[in-house]
Parts: sequence; structure tokens; C-alpha cells
Amino acid sequence: METKTLGRTGLEVTRLGLGLAEISRREQAGKEVEDATRVVNLALDSGINFLDTAACYATTEELIGSAVGHRRDEFTLASKCGHAVDTSAEPWTAEVIAESVDRSLRRLQTDRLDILQLHSCNLDVLKRGEVIEAVVEARDRGKTRFIGYSGDNEAAIWAAESGIFDTLQTSFNLVDQGARKKLLGAARASDMGIIVKRPVGNGVWGRSESPYRYADEYFRRAKIMEEMGPVPGAPSTPILLATGFLFAHDVDTAIAGTHNPAHLTGNIEMVENDLPISAEAVEELHRRFDAVGQEWPGLT
Repeated sequence: METKTLGRTGLEVTRLGLGLAEISRREQAGKEVEDATRVVNLALDSGINFLDTAACYATTEELIGSAVGHRRDEFTLASKCGHAVDTSAEPWTAEVIAESVDRSLRRLQTDRLDILQLHSCNLDVLKRGEVIEAVVEARDRGKTRFIGYSGDNEAAIWAAESGIFDTLQTSFNLVDQGARKKLLGAARASDMGIIVKRPVGNGVWGRSESPYRYADEYFRRAKIMEEMGPVPGAPSTPILLATGFLFAHDVDTAIAGTHNPAHLTGNIEMVENDLPISAEAVEELHRRFDAVGQEWPGLT
């Protein structure tokens, strides 16, 4: 699988990464460990080498540690911190971050993270500085190799322009294109690695109804853009259109989330065999977003 250098980290990561929030959200209780073990090992066996999780994703970190802790040297591991988890302490404090990092290391069965990301805190929290000092301390103590910011809009732009962070994780897809106006360029100017979350917009394009409650805003946007008619040069499937749109831009890796091995295999085959899509389709999606989405914020 094709790799890119993740900004100034120097890490070589596959363009398709695996977002792991979904592996703890199983409808069939009792199969979480079995299913997580299957899908995460399949990702590694298929060549994916970038895994992304967070301290607040339920039992996800524990599932990853159980599934592939013994394969730790085969992948780049990113997690997030800042929310108060298993504690009554205030979020976005140095205390919470220090406790969160140690908890993540235990649960992930590792002695270090590759990337520790602040998890979508707002601009005021960033400017206050306490959380930045906490992740820098974690790096200085060897608990993470690099630090990053995960978020959108004005806080993400501040993080990109600050020169503090090694990586940026942000929302970017065919119905959430605000990052291409300023944010992606600011991140590149700072030599940050760029990690994209929600790369296919929660699969809303071409749907007759919103697939998830939290995707309702993306679904609303998609309906507005789709009402402009067929997209010239679009590929045969909506998911390929969304994936091709994303990878037409200068990003390093995109974290596609799934707990379904068949979906994972399909994503890998699509990225390896069906890209790029036509420039005409990409340009048309730019035009539509610019016509109706100028005020649409990035979704955190």
C-alpha cells in the first residue's frame, strides 16, 4: 500500500489508516474482543500501518491492546487525550492529561505512543496553555514521540500556525471542505503531518436517509449539493466518489472507521485499485461547495 511521510515526524504511514472508535460500538454484546481482533489484525496483515484511537472511545484502547499489543512495532499508534475519563476531575487540565496518557499506555499494552493528540479542545483552552504544556511534558518523558492537535475551525488554524504541534487531524470530505480554504495550507506551511477524519462524510452521499443521528448535518449538506444534478465524471459508486475526492488533495493519511472486515477489505481494494477519480468530478464538487457551503463549519 502507498505510504506518505507524515510531515516533520518522518513517520512513513499508509495513505489509508484505520479509525478505531467503531470497534467498541458493537450491537452484539460479547463479541467485541473477537471482532476487534479480527478487523485490526486484518488491517495490519493487509498493509495498513496507521491506527488511531482516543482515551474516550469506551473500551477501544483495551481492545486494541488485546488484539495487537504483541505486534506493536508493526504500526504507528495515535491516541487522543483531554476529556475526563474514569475520573471526576475537570477536563482539559494537566492532571487529567497526565492520568489519561498513563491509562492509555496501560490499556494499549505499550510503553509509548507515536502521536498524542489533544482531542478537539476549543481555542480558549489552547491559548491558556496548560494542556499544551501537559502533552509536551508527556513527550519529554518519553510517553509519546510526537504531539498533535485533533479538531476543526479556528482552533485548528491556531494549532497549525502555532508551530507547536507535529500533526493535525481534522475533518475533510466532499461535504465538509472548509479545511481546503486555509487550514490545510497552514498545516503544510508548518510541515505538519495531515490526518483526515470522517474521510467519506459518514457515507451520506447518495443516501435516501441519514445513516446515523450524528451524521444528520452531513446528510443535510449532501442533499443540497446533490440537488444541483449529476456530478460530471463521477465514478459509479458514491463511496468511490467520496474517497476519490479526498485523495485528490494533499493529505497524508485518512482514518476510515469500521468494525466490519468486508468493509475494510473493500476500502483497501478501492484505494489500491480505483483511484484517482476524474479531475472533472473533483472540480465540480469544489464548485458546489463554494456555491452553497461557504458558511458551513467543520464538524468536530
